[in-house]
Amino acid sequence: MKGGNRSLKRETAKVSVSASFEQAHETFLLEHTNRRQGERKGRLVRGHQYAEKLLLQNVWWPVFGSFENLHPEYEVLDWNRKSQFLDFAYITPFGQFGLECDGYQSHIKDMDRERFSYSLNRDAFLTGLGWRMLHFSFDDVQKRPEVCRMLLQHAIGPAFFHKESVAAGASVSSIRIERELLQAAWRLGGAISPKEARECIGVDFRTARKHLQAMVVKGLLKPVSKGKQIRSYEVVPGALELLLLR
Repeated sequence: MKGGNRSLKRETAKVSVSASFEQAHETFLLEHTNRRQGERKGRLVRGHQYAEKLLLQNVWWPVFGSFENLHPEYEVLDWNRKSQFLDFAYITPFGQFGLECDGYQSHIKDMDRERFSYSLNRDAFLTGLGWRMLHFSFDDVQKRPEVCRMLLQHAIGPAFFHKESVAAGASVSSIRIERELLQAAWRLGGAISPKEARECIGVDFRTARKHLQAMVVKGLLKPVSKGKQIRSYEVVPGALELLLLR
């Protein structure tokens, strides 16, 4: 019976998360649609389809838990000032990131040599302007989203940690340690154990666990238990944004 209760709770949590995403996604699209006119609005209506929504649902939302600073079908100009649209642009004080969900049929199989060359040149040009371009295959987004989430964290995490942000009343060393632990957690796939934390910041086990527990209180991590024992601490959705605001 207890096993049945746990299964029911997991299913209820999944439904709750799905409903939360659907509501946030609807609001997200409505806000951006209402702010646009002409071709920019038309491109959003035409371009944001199943693959783009799936990228948000399977990859973006589990990592960030919000759409703040994210822009769908974002217009950029190439070296000839020709208008192009990125699936998503994540524009923050610590960097600009372009996110694309690429299907094999449209981006590889049906692409001629000229279009293939242009796509590479466009990314190189945007990189020169300071953009960081992230491409995810539709197959991975659909079937292996955990790989995409790991790569998203790996790409955005290090850039975030370069931004200096000191909270009122908090010591520089405390924030530095929290950044190092979060960055280590990103590298390890989104979670970190007390042993790994100890090795990361060079302190004893008790001190490492104390730092992790403090980060739980601040809403940056959540404990992952096996039985009665906490085995690791998982980065919560939106942890990057929370630390940025501190």
